[in-house]
Formats: sequence, C-alpha cells, structure tokens
Amino acid sequence: MNNKDLVRTAMTRLFVDRDLGALGDYWDPGYIQHNPRMPNGLDFFRQIIPALKPDFRYEPGLVMEDGEFVMIHGRYTGWTEKPAIGVDIFRVKNGRLVEHWDVIQEEVPAAQATSGQPMFPIA
Repeated sequence: MNNKDLVRTAMTRLFVDRDLGALGDYWDPGYIQHNPRMPNGLDFFRQIIPALKPDFRYEPGLVMEDGEFVMIHGRYTGWTEKPAIGVDIFRVKNGRLVEHWDVIQEEVPAAQATSGQPMFPIA
C-alpha cells in the first residue's frame, strides 16, 4: 500500500468507522503531534474517539503525497461547534504514521464567501 492510500485508510478507519484497531495497524506508538492542543502518543485518540458525539462526521477529500509526507483535506462536522475544514499532514515511516501537523478553519458556506466558491470538496 502506498503512503497516500495508507493515510486515507487510516483516517477512514479511525474517524469514519471509529475503529480504534486502526491505531495499532497504522499509527506508531511514539506518534509526534504538532497540534498545540493535542499530546504526543495515542492515548488521546483512545479517549476522544469513543467520546465523539453520534452526529460527528469526518469526510476525507483530496489526498496528496510527496515521499514520506501525505496531506489529506477533509471536513470535520461535530468536532467543534461549527463544521471545520482541515488539512492533516502526516509523515509516514515504515508503514506507520509517525508525525502530524494540521491546519483547520471554520467552514464558510459558498454563499457567504467573497469568491462564492465552496471550501470543500475540491472539484
């Protein structure tokens, strides 16, 4: 499996299927987190995934790969008060997600955007 498919599968299993087994299959136990509100390691996921509200939804979008770095564009609904669009950036080593960065912002509907264009999905 290439890194792009690995990240899409890992994110789908963890955030769409809420399958904690994905952590053992795809994440490195020494996972390094660059989001300032999340700790290193996997315990955070083991706590937050089962606690997600029933209406939480993650929609994966465009995935781009550059060697060991993979970016996935997605919509998070129910993670925060309003839907958010994020780009999660992972470093993949030996088939494991070893490091993570993200950029997340509140989704603005196309009708309210100056350009009139939607933030998600990318056509």
